[in-house]
Amino acid sequence: MGSLTFDGVTFQYRDTNALALEVPHLGVDNGEFVLIVGASGSGKSTVLRSINGIVPHLTGGTFSGSVTVDGRSTRDNPPRLFADAVGFVHQDPEAQLVVDHVESDIAFALENLNHDTTSMRRRVEEVLDALAIAHLRDRSPATLSGGERQRVAIAGAMAAGPGILVLDEPTSQLDPQGAEDVLAALHRLNADLGTTIVLAEHRLDRAAPLADRVIIIDEGKVHQDGLPEVALAQYRGAPTVTQLGRSMGWSPPPLTVKVARNYARTYTTSRPPDVATASGPARITVRGLDLRYGDRTVVRVDDLQIAQGEIVALLGRNGSGKSTLLQALSALHRPHRGTVERIGRVAYVPQDSNPLFSTGEVRTDVMETLRLLGHSAKHPDAERSANAWLQRLGLIGMAHRNPRTLSGGERQRLAIAIVAVGGAETLLLDEPTRGMDAPSRDALETAVSDHAAGGGSVMLATHDVELAARVATRVVVLGDGDVVADGPTRSVLSGSLFAPQTLRVLPPLLTVEEATMWARPR
Repeated sequence: MGSLTFDGVTFQYRDTNALALEVPHLGVDNGEFVLIVGASGSGKSTVLRSINGIVPHLTGGTFSGSVTVDGRSTRDNPPRLFADAVGFVHQDPEAQLVVDHVESDIAFALENLNHDTTSMRRRVEEVLDALAIAHLRDRSPATLSGGERQRVAIAGAMAAGPGILVLDEPTSQLDPQGAEDVLAALHRLNADLGTTIVLAEHRLDRAAPLADRVIIIDEGKVHQDGLPEVALAQYRGAPTVTQLGRSMGWSPPPLTVKVARNYARTYTTSRPPDVATASGPARITVRGLDLRYGDRTVVRVDDLQIAQGEIVALLGRNGSGKSTLLQALSALHRPHRGTVERIGRVAYVPQDSNPLFSTGEVRTDVMETLRLLGHSAKHPDAERSANAWLQRLGLIGMAHRNPRTLSGGERQRLAIAIVAVGGAETLLLDEPTRGMDAPSRDALETAVSDHAAGGGSVMLATHDVELAARVATRVVVLGDGDVVADGPTRSVLSGSLFAPQTLRVLPPLLTVEEATMWARPR
């Protein structure tokens, strides 16, 4: 089982004037793998939350029409009555982790569905293995990295064996291998067990080739619905190889590296000039650093510098120590041994942006940073500075919104504005593209590049190698807390199994922009 139908659905959140959802008809058949895409705030999450009745039962608002799952109406049944039919994975994994023990948390839904002990143990073991998290079974979710928590949340949704699995940005916090593991598990569920998959994603490089259909949502409406290669051909957030195909005139644009390489066989490439290394003074200098949680060393860095004008991408698997290192660089984690020297102010934007929102209004939250730094909120310079960051990050039109009503990507951009408006010379960004659509990433990249060009420095911890390829002047890779690579972006990424897609198709080129300049037909 796993059929889904929207008929005459409209929905409007409280305290808003516009419809969040307007879907005259939409059907998903048993066993389909459907990919939902669209800009931040387009209505993707609202569509997903309608599938098991979170919208409107838990959100409130005005709902009309019907959503049925295997013939059962979400209007007539609350979300808890769909627990056996629909597994739901939220954008924020923290929202669904309820027990302070990983294995027990995964079993929680099974207990509520009255599964016997033998069945529960078998199902829990299966999802622990499917998502490669068996080593986390006895940990507390509070001690896990963001990506590890996300995999635990997915495991909890998968354990009950629902006919429909609904996932909202499930790979947004995962390293490349973690994302591969999750999507491979979804593919197995879909292909081997016939589970219907409805997946909302911004990171399409790996997800698009798995989908039977792609539905593009725009302003709460179905803008396009069709085969992935058709629906994504002109989509701004399409996989990098699809964008590469568009720019090179390949028809139809490819969805996978394998297909793109067939096109690339008739091309020759030249090596672009090396990017000049930053020649400014060191903003941050690390020597002999030993960072611990209790008696466990999690990061060891003998020597590391971040220079004026640099944009350093910090890569590494989930749990490798990236967030801990950033916290130490910003004086939020006290070293067990070693030193961190800072010249100028350092500002840190955490993965979880919610604690930064305190006033209930976007612009006021940005102004609050200036007030805490001793600036008068009524001073014209303060307002100009706040507006400049909101404009730079594409948020000026949302200045009077409540941050809690923004999409995940919009909240992430707001967090950056709240921190950066203080004028710190060095910005430390932890997973800044989490939940961001293509326009949001473009705005972030421009803001980061402008900050570095103006004499600032940036280190960003990310799993997005495409982002690193586009903006980083240098890449540092952590492996189990140790620096395993540190060098210019092209040289470090060229040796990676998870290199950006353009580099895998047309080496040594890193980006689509480089390909248009340095690749030519033979």
